[in-house]
Amino acid sequence: MNETPPGPGGRLVLLTTSHRVAPGQLSWPAWQALHSADQVLCADPAHPQLPYLREAGVTVEQAAPTAEELVRACEGGRTVLVVATAEGDRPLTDGLARLAGSGRHTMPDLELLPGSYDLPGARLLDLVQVMDRIRAECPWSSQQTHKGLAKYAIEEAYELVEAIENIETTGDPDGGGRDELREELGDVLLQVVFHARIAEEDEQEPFSVDDVAATIVDKLIHRHPHVFGEDTASTPEEVKEHWRRTKAEEKQRDSLTEGIPLGQPGLALAAKLASRVRTEGLSVPLPAGEGVGYDLLAMAVRAEAEGTDPEAALRAAARAYRDAIVAAERGRPSPSGA
Repeated sequence: MNETPPGPGGRLVLLTTSHRVAPGQLSWPAWQALHSADQVLCADPAHPQLPYLREAGVTVEQAAPTAEELVRACEGGRTVLVVATAEGDRPLTDGLARLAGSGRHTMPDLELLPGSYDLPGARLLDLVQVMDRIRAECPWSSQQTHKGLAKYAIEEAYELVEAIENIETTGDPDGGGRDELREELGDVLLQVVFHARIAEEDEQEPFSVDDVAATIVDKLIHRHPHVFGEDTASTPEEVKEHWRRTKAEEKQRDSLTEGIPLGQPGLALAAKLASRVRTEGLSVPLPAGEGVGYDLLAMAVRAEAEGTDPEAALRAAARAYRDAIVAAERGRPSPSGA
């Protein structure tokens, strides 16, 4: 690593690391800086990186110098590296900023050097850790079961759908809908992590969130042979055909109705059944019957054939009805006549 020699004020390096990356897994520039520094300091004697640094031959002094002391330690062109604590050493960085702003000190060259970086999805590790602690210490969460939580999964899924539809209908001019969407996605994700944490405690067949993730990864790879295998697909229709074929091979079902949850809303259920029938190319006449239920069934099947989600369409109409109700209420005189 070719570096510009530090000036008379020296060089001060603040090395940061991510607790989500295994200790000792540092970038090459970080290792070079550690080995070339005249002095390496760390305020936390229990810092997880210290055993690995010392094993690599880096001498680390346990010290928590002030900003003024660090500036003096860098005088004469010396390089001092500070291994940042998990809290980020805010008092130290604030102190250095104050000294630099005063104009009364010859400041060292200041460098913030990330030693390790979070990979995409790293915050999911935080969620798993937080869920572990809540499950162990929260009086309510520690007593929950799969059955007891099931209703919340349904509620959160509907709230997510509502957030998506709100963005579609309002255009989200101020960005607030995106915040709502992010929050609702987090609530749905919590349900997955919560159930996986409960599953770890099963005495007969325990599994973890890693097992859940591994299962869906394997499924996605197997059902996308045009991405991970030798097959090809250039249109969404071809992708759907790959998915249908591989799913049929996996499930080996006796009926196309297997796997369709009968407890879902009626319009969605009717549309799903119609979709399976249409995809398989079957000719199944609608059952004969009188009443609104059979009328709704026919309308749901027709909507599915036309590419319309009948459940979403009814929700959109219901929202329009709600707006009309609100408008009528606002135009109605109050009971007091005021």
